[in-house]
Amino acid sequence: MNQTSKLIDVIKNNGGYITANEIQKRNINRHHLRTLIEAGEVIRISRGFYSLKDSFADNFYIMLSKSKKAIFSDATALYLHNLSDRNPSVYDITVPYSAGNSYKKEKNVNLHYVKKELLNLGLIEMESPFGMKIRVYDVERTICDIIKNKNKMDSEVFARALQKYSKLKSKDLNKLMRYAKPLKIDKKVREYMEVLI
Repeated sequence: MNQTSKLIDVIKNNGGYITANEIQKRNINRHHLRTLIEAGEVIRISRGFYSLKDSFADNFYIMLSKSKKAIFSDATALYLHNLSDRNPSVYDITVPYSAGNSYKKEKNVNLHYVKKELLNLGLIEMESPFGMKIRVYDVERTICDIIKNKNKMDSEVFARALQKYSKLKSKDLNKLMRYAKPLKIDKKVREYMEVLI
């Protein structure tokens, strides 16, 4: 099997996508990637990120491919955790204060900034609706984030998400309060939970 065919197989086995770093890790010469782009077999989606021409567009995966530090949060995370039925047209993404340049020109991204030490609080990996691995905050961190950013949210989405969370059998109130403290919203979170539960 030649290197160009090998690269196509690698991309297919990766859900139709590949990054420049993955190509380098597999010791495949970048010349083969250029050959596939020129032939129209591979499309450059963004800097260092490519897909097969006929791959179904997984916008969740594509959005996060722009930065290793980006994490889905707020209303987007609510949707991914089935706490909202509104498929996002604007993606809520959290990055550290030092990052986010990759998204400056994106009109469909709502950037949230946090201190570097809070970035990974509640971070999990899950599958996008199309089966690709994406970074997202867990349910408890998401609830903390929407309470913190309540004034920037749709009030109906906010209220419904809190009601759904209160009914979850898997909810972890101890974890919720553990997250609320470093985010400096423990008093607010406690007030909401006392009303709901």
